[in-house]
Amino acid sequence: MTRSVQPTARCSRIAVIPVDAQLAAYLTSTFILAITPGATTAVVVRNALARGTRGGLIAACGAATGNTLQATIAALGVTVLLERWPVAGDVVRLAGGAFLMWLGGKSLWRAAARREPRGAVASRANGTASGFRQGLFVNLLNPSITSFYVAVVPAFIPTDAPRWYYWPLASAHIVIAFACHTGWSLAFGRLGRAASHPAVARGLEVIAGLVLLGLAVTVFTSRP
Repeated sequence: MTRSVQPTARCSRIAVIPVDAQLAAYLTSTFILAITPGATTAVVVRNALARGTRGGLIAACGAATGNTLQATIAALGVTVLLERWPVAGDVVRLAGGAFLMWLGGKSLWRAAARREPRGAVASRANGTASGFRQGLFVNLLNPSITSFYVAVVPAFIPTDAPRWYYWPLASAHIVIAFACHTGWSLAFGRLGRAASHPAVARGLEVIAGLVLLGLAVTVFTSRP
């Protein structure tokens, strides 16, 4: 009887290890993806430079809302439509690239202005809704985030896991991404306050604009 019990105990221990290792691998890869600068990071940094830390945090909240909506759509199975009709995926991709191009062009247009218009400080304080919308739509129109929730998250769900197991994994990504974007907001919000000189501000706007335009080109030329 002793010999028959030992293999069962060993098998139970071995069965637990892949789940733990799989979860650790998911959290690690999610953190790497979240900390790597991308379109969402550029939008958050742009708002932090323009409106301070608060502006960056509001854009980060919009991005987190976009992630939540993307995860919900994927969980409801609506994204199956994108697989059956690839044209719909192309529309989302092109819309996302156009949105990034619009943001980049807007930054370059502001940088081209000779001086900051009157009431700009007030407009920055009142432009928080714009920052939220930018964070929201840059994630809603981001095909890479759609692919993450459709393909990556389900790949880390154990075969014997319940259906609700998807939500802790998706929530972990939302929280990790928001934490990373909060860090960017704090760092560049301070930089934005320090760079009060018009020439420095224009230079930062140019950099942000060029980065966003480059990301737009990448989205346009990418293939699902």
